[in-house]
Amino acid sequence: MSKTQIPSGGISSDIALDGDISVTGTTPSVTVGDAGAEDAKIVFDGNAQDYHIGLDDSADTLVIGKGSALGTTTSMSFDANGIITKPLQPCFFVYKSAGQDVTNTSNNDITFDTERFDLNADFGSNVFTAPVTGKYHLSASVGYINANASGTIMVYINTSNFEILGHRRDASGDDSVYGTAQMSAVVDMDANDTAKLIIDSSHDDDYALESATYRTYFSGYLVA
Repeated sequence: MSKTQIPSGGISSDIALDGDISVTGTTPSVTVGDAGAEDAKIVFDGNAQDYHIGLDDSADTLVIGKGSALGTTTSMSFDANGIITKPLQPCFFVYKSAGQDVTNTSNNDITFDTERFDLNADFGSNVFTAPVTGKYHLSASVGYINANASGTIMVYINTSNFEILGHRRDASGDDSVYGTAQMSAVVDMDANDTAKLIIDSSHDDDYALESATYRTYFSGYLVA
């Protein structure tokens, strides 16, 4: 295999090389950039999709992302302090800004009308949809009031694979009692699996889900 020798002083213009590149020597290194106030990047030119890794000089961050343009569709960013952020990582927090009256004994979907954040736009119509197969941490807090004094309240995390009974409150002796269901779990989800919250009761007397000061919320993120 023939080799192209690059002059020791470097090359000052664009160059196209066909074949492999070997960097040899006692302490071989490759430098991209010349300490100027400018971005620098390496682009991986794929058939269906390009990716890049490079220096965002204005932000002093190393970024990895999709496409050939630096800083667009960034998947991972490393700052000067070594802090790593993942702007597209599935992560959401939704809550109720209005109450919800519950009248049925079973299969009552808990509704959410406000997103505080939803990084990858995976939450909609009261349901989280997993964008990729993985392990997800889900957590929730559900506040309720005026549940039947002799009844049972149960709150579930309902996923495509299974259902988790996260909270059960039996007869309290007080119709006006406030209750709070709090739960969390790491669940396995395939791509396009869904997760939502369901509340059931043993009596069909009306009771309400609360919205005051984040009393009822649902959150989750991709773990691995």
